[in-house]
Amino acid sequence: MSAPQSLRLSKLAILTSLAVCGLAHGADQSNEEGEPLEKIAVYGQHHKNYITEDAQSATKLGLTIKETPQSISVISRALMDDFSLDDINAVLESTPGVTVEQIETDRTYFKARGFDITNFQINGMGLPQDTGSIQGTLDTSIFESVEIVRGANGLMTGAGNPSATVNMVLKKPTYQTKVSASASYGSWDSKRVELDASTALTDDHAVRVAFTKQKTDSYLDRYEQDKTIYYFAYEGQLTDSTLLSVNYVNQQKDADSPLWGALPLYYTDGSATNFDASTSTASDWSFWNNSTEQLFVSLEQSIANSWFLKASYAHLVNEQDSDLFYVYGTPDRETGLGLTGYASEYIHEDKHAIFDLYAAGKFDLFGMEHDLSFGVNQADMDNIDKSLYDYENGFPAMPELSSWDGTAPTPNFDDGLTGGDVTSRQRSAYISTRIRATESLSLLAGVSQVNWQSTGDSYGSAKDKDSDQTIPYFGTVYDINESFSAYASYTETFVPQTERDISGDYLDPITGKSSEIGLKAQLLDNNLFVTVAYFDAKQEGLAVAIAGSTPDDTRYYGADGISSDGFEVELSGQITETLSTSFSYSNTNIDGDELVKNYTPENQYKLAVTHKVPQVDGLTLGLNYRWQDDTKRIQPETVQGVIPVTKQDAFGILNLMATYDITDNVGVSFNLNNVTNEKYIHSLYWEQGYYGAPRNYSVSLNWQL
Repeated sequence: MSAPQSLRLSKLAILTSLAVCGLAHGADQSNEEGEPLEKIAVYGQHHKNYITEDAQSATKLGLTIKETPQSISVISRALMDDFSLDDINAVLESTPGVTVEQIETDRTYFKARGFDITNFQINGMGLPQDTGSIQGTLDTSIFESVEIVRGANGLMTGAGNPSATVNMVLKKPTYQTKVSASASYGSWDSKRVELDASTALTDDHAVRVAFTKQKTDSYLDRYEQDKTIYYFAYEGQLTDSTLLSVNYVNQQKDADSPLWGALPLYYTDGSATNFDASTSTASDWSFWNNSTEQLFVSLEQSIANSWFLKASYAHLVNEQDSDLFYVYGTPDRETGLGLTGYASEYIHEDKHAIFDLYAAGKFDLFGMEHDLSFGVNQADMDNIDKSLYDYENGFPAMPELSSWDGTAPTPNFDDGLTGGDVTSRQRSAYISTRIRATESLSLLAGVSQVNWQSTGDSYGSAKDKDSDQTIPYFGTVYDINESFSAYASYTETFVPQTERDISGDYLDPITGKSSEIGLKAQLLDNNLFVTVAYFDAKQEGLAVAIAGSTPDDTRYYGADGISSDGFEVELSGQITETLSTSFSYSNTNIDGDELVKNYTPENQYKLAVTHKVPQVDGLTLGLNYRWQDDTKRIQPETVQGVIPVTKQDAFGILNLMATYDITDNVGVSFNLNNVTNEKYIHSLYWEQGYYGAPRNYSVSLNWQL
């Protein structure tokens, strides 16, 4: 890191810290003058079925979604409950403009606007990472909502792509006693139990505990899951102006016979394979266990009447232990032979320690009230990987897949130890403000100074990085009237690179830029929220190998990467007292990478509707439908003079639900998924793929106090 860059970050951090100290001093003066410290800035969520008015993932200014000049979608608890969206994959499949690339049973990538989503948050705390893959599946039983801010969001997240930020909001304690329980049973012997209880300990202290257990077989041969989730939340009003919150999450997912890789998609003559949907390449001895332990602590201090200071700390530990079996090669069309197995033991551990301190509030200037937020953030990350192999028994020749029962030689993992050990730190200082130029016109601006440092190597590649980046944020919102507002915004983010240029210097980070204009409206007495947006996103400075570089010393230059543009339409909320809906249409046009362009659907429709039947008290019917147009992947291997092209025709998945309240406290729910029994490939993100679940059902008994 050069001296000027380091100095720039230090100055901004020092100025921010001084400002925070100044606010604290102002609070002491208020005490001396005997003024009550009452927090009047309320930052909460108000659910109206499928509408959520507030989200805190974009600016930390306490703005509503309508006041924020970016596309923001919120998947509410109501929508998750109605359609049994029990993991983050199912939630994001229902999110406008997001594509779920489920490449394996226990590893998934997510994309938006042509780019991998690499920015994830829990309760607004960013979880920096180099890639966007999620190992295992995050259960949603402990979330109150999931916020998705589309486009670059470097102001709040630092490094990442101009795709989206996913913020998972944990359930909070309630000061009224609430207890709920549900038990469900479904296809493939799926059994799930959820318990959730919240109560006040005193007038100023409340706790919430939750427990979820799920065991299930699968439509895939041999695959089984066992999930256990423990959750604890505490909220306490330590003084009239001080609020303490603590959240603890422990999630364990054990998977037997998981997919590592997937099915071959073409034969040696170039024609497409067509296996049964249940076909799996997993051996009968393989497993992939994922555990997550998370602790979040935040202390919020009210200052004067409209300011508060918030300090947050998160400690996260993710561990993986697995014995995996991969199948590669190209099978013969007539015999199905030609594939080879590949066994590996994989162990992974990553730790995050994150600290965030910021102040937010309002100030008066030129007769108008404005908003300001500023703070500092530091995230320390340690990632350790270890892979082992069996060179003697770990690479067996495979029989024809459709009749294979999973039997493979049990390997002894003693050979070829490889892995990685990388330590990273991201530090940032940020400030954002909303200036009201008039009663109708607001101007938003912000800047984040981010430093990313990492040392170590991974599988023989050096991962040393040292990057500084200044990330701007600009936006404007014009209130046309009480119902309609128009907005425009420009945001950036960045990704550090380890590649070197012709002089041997590290390339500058990839810059992601995102512009957006749109219209937002709250209609039908504010019960229906509508957003129409046009976006333009691009990458600059992507490492491209210089022609003629040697494999042992490849040099690179920075070039334009993916660019995308398109538009999105979203509608959510209550249409009538009995009808709630969430609808979206997204269009994405990609240039700069034909591979990504081909496997990313250009058009997507997503619709969820529930209707309370007036003629039958307590009965609610609903449907959840998603559709995407055709995709393809041009495979890299030429076979018998033919370049295979894997095609996935356009398809739609229809899910139906019905709930009936037997009493005020007891109800029953029925969900039928993939009603038309559509057969489709989950993803063409990789050269392999596997099929989605065929028609299936679940029925649950629900009780609440």
